[in-house]
Amino acid sequence: MNLICLENIYKSYGEKVLLDNISISINEGEKIGIIGINGTGKSTLLKIIAGIENYENGNIMTSNGLRVSYLSQQSFFDEEATVLEQIFKDDTPVMRLLRDYESTVNKLELDEKNEGLQKKLLTLTSKMDAMNAWQLESDAKTILTKLGIYNFDAKVSTLSGGQKKRISLAAALIMPSDLLILDEPTNHIDNDTVAWLEKYLNNRKASLLMITHDRYFLDRVTNKIWELHAGNIYSYDGNYSIFLEKKIEREELEKSIEAKRQNTFRRELEWIRRGAKARSTKQKARIQRFEEIKNSKIDTVDDKIEISAASSRLGKKVIEINNINKGYDNRFLIKDFSYIFSKNDRVGIIGPNGMGKSTLLNICTGKARPDSGEVIIGETVKIGYFSQEGREMDESLRVIEYVREGGEFIKDSEGELISASKMLENFLFDSNMQWTPISKLSGGERRRLQLLRMLMEAPNVLVLDEPTNDLDIQTLTILENYLDSFEGTVIAVSHDRYFLDRTSEKLLVFEGNGTISHYVCNYSEYIEKYSSEVNVTKENINKKETKDSYKEEKKKNKPLKFTFKEQKEFEEIDNTIADLEDNISKLDELINSSGSDYESLQKLIKEKEELTSKLDYSMERWTYLNELAEKIEAEKGV
Repeated sequence: MNLICLENIYKSYGEKVLLDNISISINEGEKIGIIGINGTGKSTLLKIIAGIENYENGNIMTSNGLRVSYLSQQSFFDEEATVLEQIFKDDTPVMRLLRDYESTVNKLELDEKNEGLQKKLLTLTSKMDAMNAWQLESDAKTILTKLGIYNFDAKVSTLSGGQKKRISLAAALIMPSDLLILDEPTNHIDNDTVAWLEKYLNNRKASLLMITHDRYFLDRVTNKIWELHAGNIYSYDGNYSIFLEKKIEREELEKSIEAKRQNTFRRELEWIRRGAKARSTKQKARIQRFEEIKNSKIDTVDDKIEISAASSRLGKKVIEINNINKGYDNRFLIKDFSYIFSKNDRVGIIGPNGMGKSTLLNICTGKARPDSGEVIIGETVKIGYFSQEGREMDESLRVIEYVREGGEFIKDSEGELISASKMLENFLFDSNMQWTPISKLSGGERRRLQLLRMLMEAPNVLVLDEPTNDLDIQTLTILENYLDSFEGTVIAVSHDRYFLDRTSEKLLVFEGNGTISHYVCNYSEYIEKYSSEVNVTKENINKKETKDSYKEEKKKNKPLKFTFKEQKEFEEIDNTIADLEDNISKLDELINSSGSDYESLQKLIKEKEELTSKLDYSMERWTYLNELAEKIEAEKGV
């Protein structure tokens, strides 16, 4: 079934055309990834489909009662709201009911004998039953837990920027919808959470439309790719790997057509230059055909970014870390850590959010000092630091002025000088854009410009803190190629698994309680060889840290407890899982004995799929409820 159809949509931003009369549709069950260079209008397209951005021409038709849930890159928060209140901010009947219910429960905990509140809670409980709102509340808590948010009553104002982003993601995921729209959902979440999100979206029946730079994520979740380029949109059936194959075929076909057009144009141009006069009808028609050929040029602009490797000379000593310790609020982020970064090292740094990865980078670059221990930086070291926040930009500067502050020329790998203007062209800033004020660039274009500015300074040690955030796939691909030939040291914190596999030969893994372990492998090899044993240790450390943190917070936070519905579910969940497993086992026997009865076999397989889906959900609920039970017991034991 068709959910939404866009016909001849035109959208411009100033003189720049973002969408040039595009026509596209989304069908039920489609999971679509949008890719394209930053600044081409990907986020604008999402906003138009979500109904929050206007367009200049065209029509949009939707199915009756279409429900859309949308995650923006920029979310707005009520700083005084609790986590759950923020999650239920949407102005739908069920969300208003959930807000009222949570508010009443909180008030009743402060005034347990208030009969008015007790009666109101009974009424709200009946309404929750009627609207099946318990499921939404339950889903919200499960998803928040999976995203690393455990304190549902915490004020939004107390959370970090990354935690707020994850709350926005949770709010989009729990919203009942036919079409889920996500703008960079993998930003600000760690590798384990990205893996969970993959599984969640694959199991979700609603259609999906998203922008992401995570190529593994695109490959495993999508069944269609839209490529946005120069105002046009190209649709490819299949995941990211299939898209790459089909895109090459399309580009080769376009080049072939353009080559034929140019040959014909040259022949007709010769005829025109010989002084042919439009005396006959045939000659008039030929001149008209010449004009048509002249104006029918196919846009075969190569959107790949090329960077020649260039760096300053680097001596033997790079960065040496000796027994450093660093902590905040009586908690170790880094404990007794030593490591020597060598010339040409390719080191990836991974671990859950909030563990101290960025802190380690700041210590390595001298932006922060350890509590104890020493950091020795070699005399020839010239660090290029590409941070999550990016350096301050004077928005009044024009693009080329900003880059020239980093360097007027840069040498390529063969020693040839390349001008700032030429490097900007390689970075898809054409001659017109080079004189554009920075204030008019999109967020992604600014990140690309910051990356170029850093490289123009010819560093010999690159320190990259989440470099894949807000960079498009084409830029990332060329950055990876650049790093292949970069004659220096690369240290990168990243949650992008593809980027880590392409660029890292060693890993530093934050495993909790200040422990950082060293592995000689890339990310996929680490997951295959080491992650199972590491996760057991990590789980034990996390349990201890969780218990300790709840001991500290008990005085200022109200005690954890099950809701009535959760308590009942906790008591029944083991039997529910056992029944589902038993029923699946019986279905397997029936399937094996069904023989050639195709119709019966199809029904049995469909029934098994439904039960398996229920079992997966019940196992997630079991994990959440048991983790919550452990935390409740930990509080009681304080």
